[in-house]
Amino acid sequence: VQLVESGGGLVQPGGSLRLSCAASGIIFRLYTMDWYRQAPGKQRESVATITPGGRTNYADSVQGRFTISRDNAKNTVYLQMNSLKLEDTAVYYCKADYRGSDYWGQGTQVTVSP
Repeated sequence: VQLVESGGGLVQPGGSLRLSCAASGIIFRLYTMDWYRQAPGKQRESVATITPGGRTNYADSVQGRFTISRDNAKNTVYLQMNSLKLEDTAVYYCKADYRGSDYWGQGTQVTVSP
């Protein structure tokens, strides 16, 4: 199983980034996919979730600014991040979850800085 995140980088406040997470080795369409993030000195936190059926859920801190989506044909989950704030700076991880078995990617750095 492999989850590979991409799309991170340096962006100014108010800017946008789109993260991607490509999965292999799993039946992607069965998995709930999550985006987490971990800022320096802080615990990892859930950012957004999308179920196999497409139901989504967001942390209050990103509601209305971030959008999670999935393309089952490409085995990929996305996180569109708009109106980025300084406090969005973190390493972003994707997770695949199915019936208690979960897999994590290696993370991609997002830095929001003037």
